Amino acid sequence: MSIIWRVSKYGFRYPWLFGGAYAMNIATTLSALAIPPLIGNAIDRALGNGLRTEVLLVGLAILGAGLLRGIFGYLQIYLTYSMSGVVGRDLRVQLLDKLQQLSFGFHDRRRTGDLMSRTVADVDEVSGFMQTGLIQTTRTAIWFGVVPAIMLATNWQLALIAMAFMPLATWVLASLAIKADRRYAIAQAETGKMTAVLQQSIVGMRLAKAFGARQHEESRFRSASADVARANYRAEQVGASHETMVVYLFVAAMGALLWFGAREVVSGQLTEGELAMFLLYMALLRQPVRTSGWIVADFALTNAAGRRIFEILDAESPVMDRPDARPAANVQGRVKFENVSFGYDSHSEALHDVNLDVQAGQTVALLGAPGSGKTSIVHLVPRFYDVTAGRVTVDSVDVRDLGLSSLRHSIGIVLQDVFIFGASFKDNISYGTENVTQNEIEEAARVAQLDDFISGLPEKYETLVGERGVKLSGGQRQRLAIARTILLDPAILILDDSTSSVDVETERHIQQALAEVARGRTTFVIAHRLSTVRNADLILVMDGGRVAERGTHEELLSAGGLYRRIHDLQLMPREEDVPLVDSPSLEAGAK
Repeated sequence: MSIIWRVSKYGFRYPWLFGGAYAMNIATTLSALAIPPLIGNAIDRALGNGLRTEVLLVGLAILGAGLLRGIFGYLQIYLTYSMSGVVGRDLRVQLLDKLQQLSFGFHDRRRTGDLMSRTVADVDEVSGFMQTGLIQTTRTAIWFGVVPAIMLATNWQLALIAMAFMPLATWVLASLAIKADRRYAIAQAETGKMTAVLQQSIVGMRLAKAFGARQHEESRFRSASADVARANYRAEQVGASHETMVVYLFVAAMGALLWFGAREVVSGQLTEGELAMFLLYMALLRQPVRTSGWIVADFALTNAAGRRIFEILDAESPVMDRPDARPAANVQGRVKFENVSFGYDSHSEALHDVNLDVQAGQTVALLGAPGSGKTSIVHLVPRFYDVTAGRVTVDSVDVRDLGLSSLRHSIGIVLQDVFIFGASFKDNISYGTENVTQNEIEEAARVAQLDDFISGLPEKYETLVGERGVKLSGGQRQRLAIARTILLDPAILILDDSTSSVDVETERHIQQALAEVARGRTTFVIAHRLSTVRNADLILVMDGGRVAERGTHEELLSAGGLYRRIHDLQLMPREEDVPLVDSPSLEAGAK
């Protein structure tokens, strides 16, 4: 119940909505409970030759109770839906904020789809519980507490007959909840598989067209859709069979009440109106009995969903601001690694005993085979991860003593996997910056050699680039990311394979522009082109998480070691290759 209590406290944050919803729920229930006695009274008065005025007044009271029930019910629905909405909103915002705070190490171990499921499906389950579970529990408790008491006070024998059916009906519905929960879980899993197939088919549509695999994709999706339909059918089949049993039980209960009640009426132990009241209460009890089975399942589902949500909210990030962290102000750009070792897990080390002293304004090129530690080095500077041993300093201050936000605002990064939002060029370039002008955006694009391309489009900087930049070539995406980084005006630049997707001529233009931008800035480049390496102030050759060689281009060439072999086998041939130029138009890039 600790999870349920914690979930409920999100509703307590809005006492007017929470208290109002409960008050309207109680008022709705009580007004509904008042109707059967009023109808019974009207029947007795009518059969007893009561005055027409009395019967009319009782009839008006019945209409009044029904009207009040409708008004209270409307207000209850409005308040509970409002409470459910704000609780869902708060949880999603809190989850997204937490996910933004958690380190890369946390996200390395998680699947994106699972995180999205927790933020959408699990939050929906919790907010739905606020809307129905808590309210229905109170209503059901009132029904099961008040109705038997009224029946017992009226005629205890008839009340016992009515109550005898309740445990059996509740057991049937509880077993329904358990079986249906299992089968709906299977249906949800099959729906997830179908969604994955659909996503792959849409994302890989160009590949399917290129390989003529349309029928194959249709067959995959048809099979997945059939599995979903079959799983849903089996789940609904359980509900239908159990619902039939509940209906049969209530019909039997009504028959027993009518048979025994008629005998009581004949013997004078019960009036006709009281018998009618019993039958009406029995009919009204059907809904809370049905609800009780689902309440059990709802509590279980909410408990599971809440546990998955709080697993994220309670997660501790290894990369956090220290209590005495200070802002990174007026960063000059000197970066130093002192005996740094680092591992993504406890089983292996990505870096081992790395020592490096980069003066402000220097350009450092990183070379090495995949997995040699190049990316690990640059990810330690902005504290995407924390070192296992040693320390990394910026301007002689341990990065762990600096505020994360201010530190990262001092570092411009072009990641290897460029992410482009499905927005305009203007919004993509200005992402992460505030109060930026159009002129500054265009200047950043010019430096990144992208302004001519954008200016040639009909809507210029307001042109939408498509989801994940689908309308752009690889080189254009890289240059957009570079423009975004330039606009931050950082003291430190990290270019993670940032020009690997552009042609040689475009790269030369970018390198010329970056030479101006990098002046006075510390720049780390994971490079694969000879031009980038040759112009670096310092070259690090990484091998197995260690710095195998360091020096300038000329120094390392003359040493005749690993760098020389990389230069002769990879860098020189690559320099002679000229990739295809970028597509000249946005429309062409989309085809």
